[in-house]
Amino acid sequence: MREIVLDTETTGLSPQGGDRLVEIGCVELINHIPTGQHFHVYINPERSMPEEAFRVHGLGDDFLADKPLFKAVAEEFRAFVGDATLVIHNAPFDMGFLNAELEWAGLPRLTNEVIDTVMVARRKHPGARVSLDALCKHYGIDNSRRTLHGALLDSEILAEVYLELIGGKQVSLALMADEDTGAVDIAVDRIPVRPRPVPLPGRISPAEAEAHAAFIAKMGDVAIWAQYEDAVAAE
Repeated sequence: MREIVLDTETTGLSPQGGDRLVEIGCVELINHIPTGQHFHVYINPERSMPEEAFRVHGLGDDFLADKPLFKAVAEEFRAFVGDATLVIHNAPFDMGFLNAELEWAGLPRLTNEVIDTVMVARRKHPGARVSLDALCKHYGIDNSRRTLHGALLDSEILAEVYLELIGGKQVSLALMADEDTGAVDIAVDRIPVRPRPVPLPGRISPAEAEAHAAFIAKMGDVAIWAQYEDAVAAE
């Protein structure tokens, strides 16, 4: 199952009011595991940046002046997303801007299935604050790098939040595809076993051990237990 965790930054709140996209960030999950694949682009909005928006993400006119227009990166974005399920925090906002930009570029709107993590969080934590920062605090996720909003960083953080919302992190798994067969192996990160500082006491008493040895002696040299004891003695 392929999912794309997605976030955007904009010049404001309404594409109908003339606001535009200035950044798109996406990270890929396969079976709820981050693959390391991502899509990230800054976009020239072809308009000036309002001060209120600049204070949110820090992307100003000078920085965005030489960045590509949306129509120049639209096909690459669509190819990366494909038909994957989109995971978005406050999905109507981002989807509204993405579909408006696609329409202005003469391209079809996105019809992907969408999971809105705001709605998921409200169902799981009724009455609680469900902002991305609040959810990071609730789940103990480090968001100290988030001094300003950034689409790729917020997507990476949202991916961690999403995995907690759908059930929490399980044993750390790494999926590795075999180049020849295409088969997938699952490697589990294991904690090294440390020796006990004090060995556990034996479960067999000296009297029981002596009786067992006497019993084996009666069976002769062909006894399997005798072979086992010889192997242990040789170690």
